[in-house]
Amino acid sequence: MRTAPCSPGPVRGDDDAAVATVTRLTEALRRAKKGHDPIEVTDAATALAARIRAHLSRGRVKVTLTNNRFTMISVRRSPRGHGPRSYDVRLHCMFADADPVIARALARYVADNDRDASRVLGDFIDANADAVRGRRRPAAPVLITTGDHHDLRAIFDELNDRYFAGAIDAAITWGQRTGAPRRRASIKMGSYSVEERLIRIHRALDRAFVPRFFVEWIVFHEMLHQVHDIKVRNGRREFHSHAFLEAEASFPRYLEARAWERANLDALLCY
Repeated sequence: MRTAPCSPGPVRGDDDAAVATVTRLTEALRRAKKGHDPIEVTDAATALAARIRAHLSRGRVKVTLTNNRFTMISVRRSPRGHGPRSYDVRLHCMFADADPVIARALARYVADNDRDASRVLGDFIDANADAVRGRRRPAAPVLITTGDHHDLRAIFDELNDRYFAGAIDAAITWGQRTGAPRRRASIKMGSYSVEERLIRIHRALDRAFVPRFFVEWIVFHEMLHQVHDIKVRNGRREFHSHAFLEAEASFPRYLEARAWERANLDALLCY
C-alpha cells in the first residue's frame, strides 16, 4: 500500500491474524514455481518443526507446509532400529501458527500415531475449515472505477498490458467518499487486499489538480503487491522488499511522481 506520511496499521484479533497468515502463505505457494517454496513459507515451516521437535525426546523433524485442500497431514517415518528416527511431515498452512497444545499433539501424532492426538488434530482441522475452503466472504464489494477526473479501469488495463503482460488478476475501485474536506495527518493513497484480490484507490486522488501519471504510479505500486511476496525478516513482515522497490522505480515517471507527491502533499492531505 502507498501511504503518506506513514501511519501504523490496524491490530487484528487472533482469529483474523490466523486467517491472514494462512491466506498469505497459501497465496505465496500458489504463485511460487513448482519445487521452489518462498522464503516466508520455509521460515514458517522451520519454526513449526522446531516447536514440534521440542515435544520429542529425540529424532529429526522436517516440516513442509502445503496448500493441499484434501490432505491436511501426512507423515513419512524412518524405520525403527536404525538410530534416531526422522519424520518428514507435510502439513497444511493452517498449522503454521499452531499453539503449544497443537504442537504437542502434532509431536505425539508424528512419533507414535497417537489416537488422542489424532482427535485433537481432527478437532483443530474442523475448527479451521474456513482456512481450507476459504472464509465465507460478505457480498462482493461494489466496484466504482469511473471517477470525476480519472478512470481507474482504463488506467489498470493499460498498465496491466504494458508492464505485466496482462498477468495481474485483480479488481480495482475507488474508495468510499469522505465527508467535508479537512486537513488530515496522513493519507493511504492505495491498498491491495490479497484475500479479495482488490485494489482500492483513495478518492482524494480523483481531483482536477492530480495528474493522471501520478494516479498511474499509485495503481502500478498496488499491482506490484500481487507480483512480489511479503518477506519476513527478523519476525517482521516486510511489505516493500528490495526487489519490490526496484520494480517500483522502473515506472517511467517514478522520479517525477515522487517529486509531485512531495510538492503537493499538503493539498493531498486536505480531503
